[in-house]
Amino acid sequence: MNMKRIFCFVATLFLGVALFAQSNFYFTEASDLTLVGKVFQDTPNPYERMDFTKYGGWDPKDIDLLEMSSGIIVSFRTDSPEIAVKPVFKKLSRQNTSGFAVRGFDLYIKKDGKWLWAGVSGYSPDFDTENGKVRMAVTDMDTSMKECLLYLPTYSKLTSVGIGVRNGSRIEKGDIPFRHRICIHGSSFMHGASTGRAGQTVPGYLTRMTGLQFCSLGVSGDCRMQPQFANALKDADVDAFVFDSFSNGTDKTVEENLFNFIETIRAAKPGVPMIFMRTIWREKRNFNTKVDESEAKKAAMAEKLMAQAVKKYKDVYFISSNATSEMHETTVDGTHPGDWGYWLWADSVRKPILKILARYGIK
Repeated sequence: MNMKRIFCFVATLFLGVALFAQSNFYFTEASDLTLVGKVFQDTPNPYERMDFTKYGGWDPKDIDLLEMSSGIIVSFRTDSPEIAVKPVFKKLSRQNTSGFAVRGFDLYIKKDGKWLWAGVSGYSPDFDTENGKVRMAVTDMDTSMKECLLYLPTYSKLTSVGIGVRNGSRIEKGDIPFRHRICIHGSSFMHGASTGRAGQTVPGYLTRMTGLQFCSLGVSGDCRMQPQFANALKDADVDAFVFDSFSNGTDKTVEENLFNFIETIRAAKPGVPMIFMRTIWREKRNFNTKVDESEAKKAAMAEKLMAQAVKKYKDVYFISSNATSEMHETTVDGTHPGDWGYWLWADSVRKPILKILARYGIK
């Protein structure tokens, strides 16, 4: 048998195994189950985060980012011993950060009353080979009924997500397992840049830590309190807002946009708390004098204006945040934290946010 025949034989064998494995599953569209974590729940594409026909003023960067599925979670129940994923991508991110985050699906299952990580399915950036491919998220489980959460990719775009369970198993809509609805709008930090998995974002951590539903509207590099975002957010069906508004932009954009941003949302949402977080320390500041100067000017402007805002506007708050360990070893690239840094950030704001929300009966 020559090498060509051997190759064809092996390829045919693997194809047969893949088709056999797929034939043992049936797939349910994720949007027919329960979607959690969206600020704007009704969008023409259920795996995008904005209805661009309803709100205008978007530039191409806005649209590109808001079409990404970051923060969207599928809630379902199943007794299947295996769970598979079959995505149809509109765009596969080619970012160099973890493929399990930017292109992957992150599965949690409730055990003893807590959400416990269960599995992940990752995809390579090769659209031709990966689009529509079935990958396993978890295998070899028992057949008890389980509550599941599947986090969608942070930086890719989807038109379909099939969730596969073994033939003869049950799959059904899950509950919304978190209380209230809190919009968390911010930069790449909230979008999930440099996370290892899609569930390891600040909104993801806060949701599982508190039991409150932090709905993510992170827009990487694009959160400067622009009017188009304020005009959309003023219609958001949420109980509170948390903003990471001082991580992008400059001292000038903070000065230009802050008060208009607050007033636009506040006019439509009187009595709804608006919690602004200080930006974190970028480790690039340690030795890069230009970055240090720019960050210091921006932080000083935020401090100055927020001191005025909390006095001028009722229901506006300003809290500190931290994503740095004592050893200053939590960064990935000098700008973004890794998973441990994001966990530190979520933990640093958890108590201040809960204390403020409790004043409004949000518990």
